[in-house]
Amino acid sequence: MFTSVDDVSARLAETGYLASPAVATTVFLADRLGKPLLVEGPAGVGKTALAKAVAQVAGARLVRLQCYEGVDESRALYEWNHAKQLLRISAGRDETWDEARTDIFSEEFLLTRPLLTAIRGDDPKVLLIDETDKADVEIEGLLLEVLSDFQVTVPELGTITAARRPFVVLTSNASRELSEALRRRCLFLHIGFPDPELERRIVRLKVPELDEALAASVVRVVGALRAMDLRKVPSVAETVDWARTLLALGAGTLDESVVQATLGVLLKHQDDVLKAAAKLDLDAG
Repeated sequence: MFTSVDDVSARLAETGYLASPAVATTVFLADRLGKPLLVEGPAGVGKTALAKAVAQVAGARLVRLQCYEGVDESRALYEWNHAKQLLRISAGRDETWDEARTDIFSEEFLLTRPLLTAIRGDDPKVLLIDETDKADVEIEGLLLEVLSDFQVTVPELGTITAARRPFVVLTSNASRELSEALRRRCLFLHIGFPDPELERRIVRLKVPELDEALAASVVRVVGALRAMDLRKVPSVAETVDWARTLLALGAGTLDESVVQATLGVLLKHQDDVLKAAAKLDLDAG
């Protein structure tokens, strides 16, 4: 998909995703080496957005597996359409079981889920396995099988092998430790909070109507909040939301009344709001 690291940066920027050199380099290597990309970092720093941007750049279909506690093989890989199978069996009352079985365990009755969907067909795809750390440990065994050989065995149909491997992105907020076996199969990328200059560029890109000086002030205040001992510090997504909030309010500067009225856009816990309101030095920010 990409000819160089600079090509990654330029083409992602065209979609509105400003990649740091580390991000652009790792995406290039994942594409060139054909390796899954494991992206870790706090919520709201652009992990999922990266997969979406790569899909947009490549003109590929985004196939997303949203992980959660209890997600199992039938939700991740495939299952059979049991209702349709029962109807088919009822309609063929004079058939033997062997005759019916050959029919009902065919493509017509197969419900493909994200992992199987991603390896079928020869069209370009980006497989996003989102919030991998929220899934149970058992699901990692399934991921290892799929990501090692990019093939899936359906007992009734045989082995389905990818004609064209998808570009794979796994994201994690590091709420639990992923297995070393899974990590070994991936290139690793940590996306943290951007430096002030990159975050200012992101704000200006996402909210171009915002005044340059106000955008810089927004980034400085958010940086000050991240330095505090808060339950949840603001993400990049919340920085952009705050910039849009200030624009909607017609605020030209960050005075105390504006900040106090809008802290709920940045902070999601009342004790964080109270702590920030007491500690913020707006003259310095």
